[in-house]
Amino acid sequence: MKKLLLSMAALPLVIGGLSVSASADGINILDNIKLKGQIRPRYESVDDGKATTANASAYTVRTKLTATANLLGVDGLSASIGMISVNNLGSHEYNWNGTSYTDGTKPYSVVMDPQQAMISNAEINYSVDKTTVHVGRSQINLDNQRFIGTVGWRQFERSYDTVFVANNSIKNLSVLVAWVYGFQGVIAGPTADTNSVLVHAAYKVMPELKVTAYDYMIAGAHDTYGIALTGKVKTGMAKLSYRAEYALQKDSTMEIHNSNGKADASYYNLDLGANVNGILAGVNYEFLSGTTGTDGKTNFNPMLGTNHKFNGWADVFYVGNSGPLGGLKDFNVRLGYTAKGLGKLLAVYHTFTADKTMGGLDDLGSEFDAVYTNKIPGVNNLTGLLKYADYSKGTVAGYTNDIQKIWVGLDYKFATK
Repeated sequence: MKKLLLSMAALPLVIGGLSVSASADGINILDNIKLKGQIRPRYESVDDGKATTANASAYTVRTKLTATANLLGVDGLSASIGMISVNNLGSHEYNWNGTSYTDGTKPYSVVMDPQQAMISNAEINYSVDKTTVHVGRSQINLDNQRFIGTVGWRQFERSYDTVFVANNSIKNLSVLVAWVYGFQGVIAGPTADTNSVLVHAAYKVMPELKVTAYDYMIAGAHDTYGIALTGKVKTGMAKLSYRAEYALQKDSTMEIHNSNGKADASYYNLDLGANVNGILAGVNYEFLSGTTGTDGKTNFNPMLGTNHKFNGWADVFYVGNSGPLGGLKDFNVRLGYTAKGLGKLLAVYHTFTADKTMGGLDDLGSEFDAVYTNKIPGVNNLTGLLKYADYSKGTVAGYTNDIQKIWVGLDYKFATK
């Protein structure tokens, strides 16, 4: 870990030296080098309500550094290299996948911020006219990140290994077709192999309506294909936003290791939000279908999404925690404000029920969440965060513990021009 952190610190010196050496030989290998980075310290506490675990306290720091440069003097050709490191500063009062730290009598609760480092970016991009061809490792967040995302909330943000073509030569239309051959991050471990194909297209019909269609063919798991209608409407003092989305999951088209996935599930999401002079309000209903276990169906599984954004910040229903077999119906309302100098405050209340009863029960509990963010005065590009999640238990087996989580963090970003 220390060696990798030192390597990250030396990265701009190495790249700068290469550029100078190359220029001296008359070969412009790299030029217009730009750096961007992030330092994000955070404290997270977890009380998972279990008598068999001790409360967790995690002190972690995420460090990111990426260098981007024009390549070989070719117009539109660029390369990027970057690293991400998560360090827990010697704190072992929490666990992640593969660890077993205890308070002497029982293991600590899980905080999925492993101490690990990896190459986050290693990519070449070529852009001509309104088409970009990409090869290598980078971050991909599609649409609202429900199905394809980097889980940037977690400290060890996910990267994808892809070859993709993106095009927006037709006015108001953007299209992306990608082959994904690997991904790494969020949990501790090496790169996971995959053989997936992503197809995503969005057409802005008018300022009040954008139509997005997609087919995410996740190898060995399922195909998720659907359509989303989104838009923003100004009405007097109010700025309204909406989302109406429907998707299906079916058997996987793409194989990996000679394996196909079986799936038969559905999803929809309805959302209406309003901003009235900085006062924020909204209502949302999200449905992820489930199965009785004998009906030939499967539960809907957004396995590569940034799922912390959805269904409560306590992550009770996070895919990594194996979402409920009976599916999930999440009705939630939100209220808050945003104002220059005062930051942003948002509170959300969820009620959770199952699509199909489990053991004759469907009560999956409720949750109250709140977050406050604001810029720190006197320091450019530094933001502070306070965040709270309070899950109240339901009656379905596996969801009968109250859970509380607290976060306190800072986020500093920097970039060269």
